[in-house]
Amino acid sequence: MTSKVREIISHLTVKPNTIFLIDSLGALLTALSLFVVLRNFNEYFGMPITILTCLSVIAACLCIYSMTCFFCLKENYVPFLRAISICNLLYCILTLALIIVYYPMLTVIGIAYFFIEIAIVCGLVYIEHKVATAISKVD
Repeated sequence: MTSKVREIISHLTVKPNTIFLIDSLGALLTALSLFVVLRNFNEYFGMPITILTCLSVIAACLCIYSMTCFFCLKENYVPFLRAISICNLLYCILTLALIIVYYPMLTVIGIAYFFIEIAIVCGLVYIEHKVATAISKVD
């Protein structure tokens, strides 16, 4: 683990509600990308519109959850961090499964988009897990 990642984890351990803000903004960006951009330019990505709509609804729900945690939580962050981390991981697994199922329909740009999204979300899952573990050790 690089020193920059350790520094980020240390900062988020002290201010754990910040990770919920980051998560909610990322989920909002994903929901908007899927619902507005990918649906309107579907010929460049290849994923069926109904699937994009479902993925955008899931991302919107994750956004609402994280934003609610950001505004409402004042303590006991660990179970909520673990919950969003698991949900994000399940979202990645679902996206990977959809890449496999719809592979023949996807374009190179579509495959690249979804793999980049998976990589970013998995990075966030890693950080959320490390922050939750660090907070657990302190408590």
